[in-house]
Amino acid sequence: METLTGLLKKGQEILAQAGIEEAGLDARLLLEYITGKSRAYYLAHGEECVTKETADRYLELVTGRSQHIPLQHLTHQAFFMGYEFYVNEDVLIPRQDTETLVEEALRLLKGRQKPRVLDMCTGSGCILTSLLLEVPDASGAGADLSEKALKVAACNARRLQTADRAEFVKSDLFSSEYFSGPVYDMLISNPPYIPTGEIEGLMEEVRLHDPRMALDGKADGLYFYRAITKQAMDYIIPGGWLLYEIGWDQGKAVKELLDKEGFINTEIKRDLCGLDRVVLGQKSLQEEQNV
Repeated sequence: METLTGLLKKGQEILAQAGIEEAGLDARLLLEYITGKSRAYYLAHGEECVTKETADRYLELVTGRSQHIPLQHLTHQAFFMGYEFYVNEDVLIPRQDTETLVEEALRLLKGRQKPRVLDMCTGSGCILTSLLLEVPDASGAGADLSEKALKVAACNARRLQTADRAEFVKSDLFSSEYFSGPVYDMLISNPPYIPTGEIEGLMEEVRLHDPRMALDGKADGLYFYRAITKQAMDYIIPGGWLLYEIGWDQGKAVKELLDKEGFINTEIKRDLCGLDRVVLGQKSLQEEQNV
């Protein structure tokens, strides 16, 4: 029978031979997932034997990872803002970079009473759900063109107990009849922003296993920023905010789009690696005074 230590070593070897960059880490995480045992446990009890069923299931997942299937697709677990989200091949895997977007949103929502948030291109729903968890009196909607993604988002809202404050809408941006008038304190989006021509150069885990629809930002990667920004004023209340996650080299171009459409207090914010990651802007309160 296999021991915990022996099984882990076998997993590491398979992943290393397949060229998986973090073979040791991924092998360990899969072992923890399969056995329910922590790293501390199997370091102390490495000679403990595992059942054949456990070993077979572990090696099955290791084989999947060796084929560059993302770890999160194998475990259906992704951690974001300290919360565990369900993910599958129908949505992008939540990334730590996107936490910068959520943290900026939380800063801007501070002090607002019962804010309403629209998460455009919601995917897994991790942005909207995290905001609702952090702001208990907030409510909002997540919109996406993918029905499969919306099912994942709704699943996460139920799992994390925000379903009573969240709605999920199938919509090609603002095309749904659901949208009517400026009712949102914040419009937030992590839209597809990879230029079409660059997708084939992405790592296999992304290129082959993430939904192409969630990656492709058209020719220059800016298509969705243009389309959303052009209409955003119609749905944000005076004094409300528009926030985007961006690619590292898109800050200036996206900020110019917001400036052109009349947003004020526009800024580019950097992530923990020092890369441009968020662009934000505010709808003027002056419009409220002119009504």
